[in-house]
Amino acid sequence: MTLVSLVVPVYHNAVSLPDLLAKFQALAQQNADDTFEFIFVDDGSKDNSLAVLHELALTESRMRVVKLSRNFGSNPAIMAGLSQSHGDVIAAIAADLQDPPELIHEMLALWRKGNKVVLAARQERDDPGITSMMADAFYSLFRRFAIKTMPKRGFDFFLIDRQVCDLINAIQENNTYLMGLILWLGFDPQVLYYNRKEREKRYGRSMWTFAKKLKYFVDSFVAFSYFPVRAASLLGISVSLLGLLYALIIVLRRIIIYEEIPGWTSLMVVVLVVSGAQMLIMGILGEYLWRNLDETRKRPRYIIEKTTESPSAAVPVIDNPSAHHAPILQDTAQSENRL
Repeated sequence: MTLVSLVVPVYHNAVSLPDLLAKFQALAQQNADDTFEFIFVDDGSKDNSLAVLHELALTESRMRVVKLSRNFGSNPAIMAGLSQSHGDVIAAIAADLQDPPELIHEMLALWRKGNKVVLAARQERDDPGITSMMADAFYSLFRRFAIKTMPKRGFDFFLIDRQVCDLINAIQENNTYLMGLILWLGFDPQVLYYNRKEREKRYGRSMWTFAKKLKYFVDSFVAFSYFPVRAASLLGISVSLLGLLYALIIVLRRIIIYEEIPGWTSLMVVVLVVSGAQMLIMGILGEYLWRNLDETRKRPRYIIEKTTESPSAAVPVIDNPSAHHAPILQDTAQSENRL
């Protein structure tokens, strides 16, 4: 019998959680020969998501609720769920129901055929125009300059084998891009395509702010590409060559045709251009150096405050080394076996 772990990062998703759990229960019924565990990771939600999860766990014995000490972000929340999973196979999906949980049935079928990594990639997306345009630009750049196997429109919904999950748990790297990490590991990912729905208004608005998107973009490239540093070097070389060329032109004009060259304008242009290029290069180098400093601190990617299981938990807690050696800080005295 296969134990399937479903991991869900939760951040201000109180309204959609009952519907998502109902879809999980239907999936488990469809795969009656398998055993399921549902791991919901509350990523420091400020709404009543945690209360809703505890209420749902009263009637669903397969649920486990993991509460993080604060908001760490979607990727760390998923990693926290992976570290707490016990399944032979693990699937991670967002809580907003823009991705179809029903697709996990097909993903499990591919896993049983021997595929250790199955990605649910977006073929089309119903998101607003500006969101789709920015996402397409990001994935196009990531494919071009970082990992060429990234699906054209990206993915956030995946299924991985226990071996892959253990490898991810063993990588103690902060500010990483989980989806890029999955592709970097290899294992010849199998891709299923689907059309991503627009978020329903009754499920509230997305908490995916521009600042979070910008950090996501920078983290992704810094973690998997040297292109920004290489581009900074090329920019520095280009500005230097242009400066030398401009200086040569001024000297020749002065020597050959005795032309008086106004000093203030040309000087300010050179200073502004060169200074701007220097600041840009320093900023790019600073991003890499800051992340290097962050890695040397050895701070955990997330902190689990407590875990809560249903009073009638149906899934036995199997001793899984990856769940105990994951890079987390957890107060075991506060872990709860029941509500």
